[in-house]
Amino acid sequence: MKKFIKKLNIVPSWFIFILDILTVILASFLAVFLRDNFQFLSKTNFNFSSFFFIVFIIVTLRIIIFLLFKINHIVVRYTNTKDIAKIFWCCFVGSISLIFLNFISYLFQQQFLVPTSIVIMEFFITTFSMVFYRLTFKLVFLETVNPAKHKQDIIIIGAGEAGMTTKRVLDRDRGNKYNTIAFFDDDTSKIGKTLENVPVFPISQLSDYLKKNEISFLIIAIQHFPVSKKNEITNIALQYRVKVLVVPPVSRWINGELSFKQLKKIKIEELLEREEIVINKTLIDKEIEGKTILITGAAGSIGSEIVKQLLEFNYHQLILIDNAETPTFYLINELLTPSQAQNVEVKIMDICDTEKMEAIFSTYRPQLIYHAAAYKHVPLMEENVSAAIKTNVNGTKQLADLAVKYKVSKFVMISTDKAVNPTNVMGASKRIAEMYVQSLNFHQNECKFITTRFGNVLDSNGSVIPIFTRQIENGGPITVTHPEITRYFMTISEACQLVIHAGAMGEGGEIFVFDMGNSIKIYDLAKKMILLSGLTLNKDITIEFSGLRPGEKLYEELLADNEKNTKTEHKKILIAHVTPLPYETIKQQIEALITIQNDTAFNVVTKMKEIVPEYISKNSIFESLNLKN
Repeated sequence: MKKFIKKLNIVPSWFIFILDILTVILASFLAVFLRDNFQFLSKTNFNFSSFFFIVFIIVTLRIIIFLLFKINHIVVRYTNTKDIAKIFWCCFVGSISLIFLNFISYLFQQQFLVPTSIVIMEFFITTFSMVFYRLTFKLVFLETVNPAKHKQDIIIIGAGEAGMTTKRVLDRDRGNKYNTIAFFDDDTSKIGKTLENVPVFPISQLSDYLKKNEISFLIIAIQHFPVSKKNEITNIALQYRVKVLVVPPVSRWINGELSFKQLKKIKIEELLEREEIVINKTLIDKEIEGKTILITGAAGSIGSEIVKQLLEFNYHQLILIDNAETPTFYLINELLTPSQAQNVEVKIMDICDTEKMEAIFSTYRPQLIYHAAAYKHVPLMEENVSAAIKTNVNGTKQLADLAVKYKVSKFVMISTDKAVNPTNVMGASKRIAEMYVQSLNFHQNECKFITTRFGNVLDSNGSVIPIFTRQIENGGPITVTHPEITRYFMTISEACQLVIHAGAMGEGGEIFVFDMGNSIKIYDLAKKMILLSGLTLNKDITIEFSGLRPGEKLYEELLADNEKNTKTEHKKILIAHVTPLPYETIKQQIEALITIQNDTAFNVVTKMKEIVPEYISKNSIFESLNLKN
């Protein structure tokens, strides 16, 4: 019976129509029985033919009214109060119509077609029966079919406290739409046992289990779960089109309690993360404590995260500088509490404005600088060469010179892997900035200049992940520049932790390179994001190849061809061995470049290639200049 009901997922309208007619027939018979006190025809004045004529009249009229009201189109398992009201009025109109026919019949024949008592009783019996069987069907679907069809079967990875809490949260969920059918864990003491009537299986059997069972959700409920295992389990789940949810860290539970709404779909960022970074907080505390710190590009992806992390330390004052008004507004409102805002100065200004920047230095006397302001979008800088020179080169030079003039203790510059063997204007401009601050470090003794170099950060402004997310939300297509293009990725939090740590451990003149892990093929990244969204590639959404953009590389590098690296006390921070140029040489070259920054793009790029001989343009209008190197 249960299997039969399950097959009636949505009962056909013709079937409901037949049931309604049978209900009317039975109601008509019952009305007559009631009128005769269940002594069939013994006290009536009708014969069999007149009795069936009455039933025929009632049924025919009901059919007409049912068709007009279309009550057979009501989906039984979703019957609600509006549907019940519609059934009532349908039956009421039918009964009023019968009374009207009786009135007409009496006018012409001085007798009723259907006795009024039968009309009244048939109305109540028909109305009650139609509502009753609909509600009964609905109840059967909800209570019998729902556990297998409408309740969504889920499995939970982790049979510990977080896993049990998750199960109980699902059980308490309003509507009880979820049915926990299995736990999976690697703890041998739990495998083979049952927890609240739910069996525990080894994670090694997950693939076979998903293959044999229709599972809607897989919930990862293990705190501090290794990223490699999270990736492995997610890949298995996606193979069987199972949606993956994650339980947030206990620290994020509201008042120490987990709620259903806190369970979130796993994000691609979580699968690209690496193991938790351990930083030397004692070293950083010593570096930050009591200092006035200036952060350029403070409202950007990297700058704002540096601000967020510095708020946890005992600084004296933060000076936040950015040229973008709206992002700065959000930075203030999202990160700064009223108490923190008392020790923070926010300035909307361009780092290239020498007079205003000097006023900042003379007024606040910063002791530590994190320089994150830069133009970073490769295709835009290929078309706006002067902007790249003005901000990335001249802006950095002016800031570095002020740091020396006002005796800043440390200057930490945020660079990019695109500065390594650059193939575009943006990367070359950042490499020139690297060259200047490194040479300046050994030219004076007032300020220690440190450079940090890393690749793409997840979810930063303009990175592929938010772009792909928007494209998926809009129904696609997802655009990938090339099927073989790869990139290194790091979370914003991880990158900024390493920036702060490297700045604290740096003695001046270093170019720190971060361990970015393995490079990731962007095409594979796009495919996984599609699967995580519950969509099917080439069915629900497509991937299109748009071609490499101007200046874009297929593969990024963290070290130049002639560079080597050595390890530091932190396993994820390396030092690239880059021989600095004589200060006067690089200074003269940069000043000459700045002088012609508003000249034709080809002249400016020619000068850039003289300064950075390894700058070989690719997929760019400047490729013709490569032969002149």
